[in-house]
Amino acid sequence: MVFKMNSEVARGKFPHGWHRTFYMLWLGAFITGMGYSMTMPFISLFIAELGNFTRFQLNVYSGLAFGATFISQAIVSPFWGNLADQKGRKLMCMRASGVMACTIFTIGLSQSAWMIIGLRFLQGVFSGYINNATALIAGETPHNRSGWVMSAMTTAGVAGNLVGPLLGGFLSGIFGYRIPFFITGGLMFCVFLGTWLLTVEHFTPIKKEAMKPMKEIMHNLENPPLIIVMFLTTMIVTSSTMSIDPIISLYVRQLMGGHGNIAFVAGIVAATPGLGTLIAASKVGHTMDQIGPERVLRIGIITAFILFIPMTFTHSPWALAFWRFLLGLANAALMPATQTVLTLDVPTEAFGRIFSYNQSFQAAGAVLGSILGSFISGISSYQMVFIITALTLLINFVLVMLVKPKKQITK
Repeated sequence: MVFKMNSEVARGKFPHGWHRTFYMLWLGAFITGMGYSMTMPFISLFIAELGNFTRFQLNVYSGLAFGATFISQAIVSPFWGNLADQKGRKLMCMRASGVMACTIFTIGLSQSAWMIIGLRFLQGVFSGYINNATALIAGETPHNRSGWVMSAMTTAGVAGNLVGPLLGGFLSGIFGYRIPFFITGGLMFCVFLGTWLLTVEHFTPIKKEAMKPMKEIMHNLENPPLIIVMFLTTMIVTSSTMSIDPIISLYVRQLMGGHGNIAFVAGIVAATPGLGTLIAASKVGHTMDQIGPERVLRIGIITAFILFIPMTFTHSPWALAFWRFLLGLANAALMPATQTVLTLDVPTEAFGRIFSYNQSFQAAGAVLGSILGSFISGISSYQMVFIITALTLLINFVLVMLVKPKKQITK
């Protein structure tokens, strides 16, 4: 695959080139994140309305509905990445947003828990808008702006995840749990149209037989161990988030002694990392462009590890909210730095496949984290989840320290 950019685009001065594409993809990623968080927090309540389930049945169905998308996503992502390197990432963004518009809208029409689970699995097979949008803009952005753009793309999903629960809760309370699915489906169709009409990808298709095998691409990379560690970092960082998110409200309830407005306080505690990430993202992005993403990543991981320690011993939900806000500042350096390393150290002809493998590791991290958090809190305590999560981040830090980057970027 060959990317062809004129000199103005390469210098980042072409107003209708990568800038307009970036704005549209940012909006698409924002709507994708908002749609997810506008519907998924209430999926168990929606399922509860579809039958008379025991508590165990409801938990199982809710877990399957949550995890089905990530399981199918992890399986098929390499296939879509292969296709992306043949057909381009814009087409993959259109595929993801178009099919997601249909599946999410249809979930709102579901009459059984298994119908929801099946549609969620199907959604995972065709999803991947944010990852493909990230790969698309990574190929269109001048390298001296890569850090800022990757950080900005992260803020899209984070901002959507902040707005989604508030909007979804408001709409569900007034109109019922089906309405957010209908609205999200409509918005994703708008994303499909916007991506089709407003984005530009400088892409030259190549024949399938002309593509290098993935094994050969990895062998020819300047630093294959670095890329492998970035995959593992994506999985561990995602797992560290997903292991905590499902138990936050239960941990808050324990800290409050089961009294007070638990849902409101838990919502604040859950949202504070996203707020911290939004505040820090732009500064972190500019810092990566100055000192390199590897150094920023190391600082972010060790900071996140340290911040999990006081969370383990806190006795107040407001103290927990404070430490999680600081964690959000550190999180702003994790996924953007990982994606920037991949952008700078991978040849353009392998972007689609590398980012799809990264998406598979991200999906695996989501499944692993959910299982890890639920299992550990079930056999031990909520505090132990924080301890184990911190240890996984420490292991991640050691892995990152063991690989030395061969490429540095300067301002």
